[in-house]
Amino acid sequence: MTLASLAAGRTEKPASIRFLQKVFSFPVMLAGLLVVLAVLTVRSRFDDPDMWWHLRTGQIIWTTHTIPATDLFSFTTGRHAYIAHEWLSQLLIYGAYRFGGYPGLMLWLCIFTSALLIGGYFLCSLYAENAKVGFLGALTIWLFATSGIAIRPQMVGYLLLVVELLLLHLGRTRNPRWFFAMPPLFALWVNCHGSFFLGLIVAGIFLFSSLFHFHRGSLVSPPWEPHRLRTLALALVLSIAAMFLNPIGVKQILYPLNTFLHQHIGLSEVYEWQPLQFGEPRGLASLAALGCIFLLVLVRRTELFWHELLWLALGIGAVVGHRRLVFVFGILAAPILSRLLSTFWERYNPEQDHPLPNGVFLAASLLIAFLAFPDQQALARQVEEKSPVKAVEFLKVHHLSGTMLNEYVYGGYLIWAAPEYPVFVDGRSDVFEQTGILAQFGRWATLQADPRQLLDQYKINFCLLARNSPMAFVLPLLHDWTVIYSDDHSIIAVRNGATSEPK
Repeated sequence: MTLASLAAGRTEKPASIRFLQKVFSFPVMLAGLLVVLAVLTVRSRFDDPDMWWHLRTGQIIWTTHTIPATDLFSFTTGRHAYIAHEWLSQLLIYGAYRFGGYPGLMLWLCIFTSALLIGGYFLCSLYAENAKVGFLGALTIWLFATSGIAIRPQMVGYLLLVVELLLLHLGRTRNPRWFFAMPPLFALWVNCHGSFFLGLIVAGIFLFSSLFHFHRGSLVSPPWEPHRLRTLALALVLSIAAMFLNPIGVKQILYPLNTFLHQHIGLSEVYEWQPLQFGEPRGLASLAALGCIFLLVLVRRTELFWHELLWLALGIGAVVGHRRLVFVFGILAAPILSRLLSTFWERYNPEQDHPLPNGVFLAASLLIAFLAFPDQQALARQVEEKSPVKAVEFLKVHHLSGTMLNEYVYGGYLIWAAPEYPVFVDGRSDVFEQTGILAQFGRWATLQADPRQLLDQYKINFCLLARNSPMAFVLPLLHDWTVIYSDDHSIIAVRNGATSEPK
């Protein structure tokens, strides 16, 4: 035995010690901080109006073992054809509620938000080859993700976008067999959220950029090995084929395209689908992130890869079109920004790690996350602050009958809490735009038409409206309408003589 081998034997640590050092490492401690950040971010976000109809759809799928193919919730669309394109995410959301009620739903949101931030941290750390800078990348994702964190299927979709970027990076820099994880990813993604279409564009850009080989100043497109390029192309073809593994068929795949081509009212009138104004905080943050990237490239002569430039163009184009897609911009920009900042902070060295303080910080983080998690009462109060809880109780106690016209943002809660009252309209803008209801309701709600016309056309017996809506002030002025209920959030107005018991 040589002196070198003896020295190595003396310094080699037991497997249990090495395991504990990994568990209580600096990167794991930072991941714990991201869990705390996730919980503190979402603990007051139990208020998304679309959560309810997602929950109700998931319940129907759970109990009937079938995916709805027509509208089951409104009386205005005449059971129009409906594509439940997010059915798997909706099933997961209802599963969380079934096993935990409101806290189960909040736990679902905490888990997916934490997974998104930790996955983004892992992606940015690998991309920058620097675990410390990777944490800044995760914070960048968090900053832009706050625009859309909610109990909605998009949380699943954007987490899968992070996974896709990770697979593309591993396949490009390590083993090309990582690309073959993309087909099962897309088979899952297509059933969870329409952002799979965006993921397909991201992968297509990556493949397209790999066909070029040039070096123009700081813009670089490095050569690919033929085998790696062929593997990516095959994986992308298989990914397209995998998208047909859905219970609805080609309509499921084309749904995102249909949204952008044919749902003009929803895209122009619904707030989250409107263009982001760059004077808004997240608009300024987008410009700052973009400016920082190009400033680093110009001043430090750092290389910017061709596919990165195209991804940034995709992200900023998405933001210009729709403010909700600033979430996507953050996911695309964070790893690029992390790579360019990688030399600003010394790299993590496991040999210089301190497991004990890391373990203390990790334990403290998990304790804070536990204590910050809202209880049932706190979640119920959030629902009351944003939804017509008391108004719905009034409806049920007084047995109002007949057809109802409801506030747009109340539709989801009514679908869940009062399914015996079919809604006039709700957050599923696609089916209401296709049937013309959304246009009619929009003109009525914004006082662009005689209010009696819509009320008479659909033989409306009572209206449940937000207290601050324009029609809430107009209805009491009509001679045949009376407000019979009012609270800080809602009013109920009835047509005179239409308050009888249900048959």
